[in-house]
Amino acid sequence: MKKLLNSLPFRLLAGVIIGILVGLVANETFMNIVVTAKQLLGELITFCVPLIVIGFIAPSITRLGKNASRMLVVALILAYVSSVGAALVSMVAGFNIIPHLSIVSTAEGLKELPEVIFELNIPQIMSVMSALVFSVLIGLAVTWTKADRTAELLEEFQKIVLEIVTRVIIPILPVFIACTFCALSYEGTITRQLPVFLKVIIIVMIGHYLWMTLLYLIAGAYSGKNPLEVVKHYGPAYITAVGTMSSAATLAVALRCARKSSVLRKDMVDFGIPLFANVHLCGSVLTEVFFVMTVSQILYGSIPSLGTMILFCVLLGIFAIGAPGVPGGTVMASLGLITGILLFNDTGTALMLTIFALQDSFGTACNVTGDGALTLILTGYADRHGITEKSKNE
Repeated sequence: MKKLLNSLPFRLLAGVIIGILVGLVANETFMNIVVTAKQLLGELITFCVPLIVIGFIAPSITRLGKNASRMLVVALILAYVSSVGAALVSMVAGFNIIPHLSIVSTAEGLKELPEVIFELNIPQIMSVMSALVFSVLIGLAVTWTKADRTAELLEEFQKIVLEIVTRVIIPILPVFIACTFCALSYEGTITRQLPVFLKVIIIVMIGHYLWMTLLYLIAGAYSGKNPLEVVKHYGPAYITAVGTMSSAATLAVALRCARKSSVLRKDMVDFGIPLFANVHLCGSVLTEVFFVMTVSQILYGSIPSLGTMILFCVLLGIFAIGAPGVPGGTVMASLGLITGILLFNDTGTALMLTIFALQDSFGTACNVTGDGALTLILTGYADRHGITEKSKNE
């Protein structure tokens, strides 16, 4: 029993439940404290994300040796194909389902959160995308130049980052999630906004599970390994993603979950999971495509044409690769597509942002869990092509 109470999944679930219940009865004075705590913890987690990206991706690339460039290209292709595939499947479902739904647009106002007591800004040493590009370039350059001392330094830095994750990030995550759900409950998002688009959200969530199932079936068939050996470890990562609504903030837990799998190569985990956390957003893309079609039907009386939607899906896959792995990152990065290709006005854009925010946590959870499937494909690719892991002592 003690082991269960101390487990990360239990603490995360407890954070969600406690946060919702407290938010329903909290007064403004108490919410001042909650909002302040949420801001502080969020700043700390966000600050650590670039460190995690650098600490895991750069040394992982150096261990790939001469195969680093090839594995990076394979990973990016996998992420793009998965995102575009999810978008196209969502588009087909939208054309077949949305016209038969009776959805009423009644966006109710939310209760305003109180101001934070004090704000402590902790800026990142660099943006997540900058950290990602820096990691890739440094990792490749170290491999090309055979800079052994720098490779050893990167290995030591990875150990330092692992300690930060273990001793700082993991312990504060349940508190951060509790504060997040407390704020959502206090605002009224859960009790007021959710019923408005309940049908659509349920459909999208079903789509998430179907797409994750497809990814893992493909990964298992390609790698020749049991995908359940990956999925069964991803519970804590899924719950964390639901709470944080951020692939980047979930990265530490996702790494821990993937490392427990006996069928994933450790070098592929250290390379793939941080990379996919920033470039693989299949759940968010699937959600956005279905939602833009729904909003278009609600506000403008029709769904965009097939050609327009295909163009939107293809470009959205590219934008998803560059979107930040933070709450609402995908939809924010693609606002130019929504207004430029789909021709949404201010009302359509606002409604799109609102409905997307209602389920952003589940789209993120799909992104994170899908990363495990792509990492299994990477493992299979490395095994099939004789790419061996370079030991840390080489």
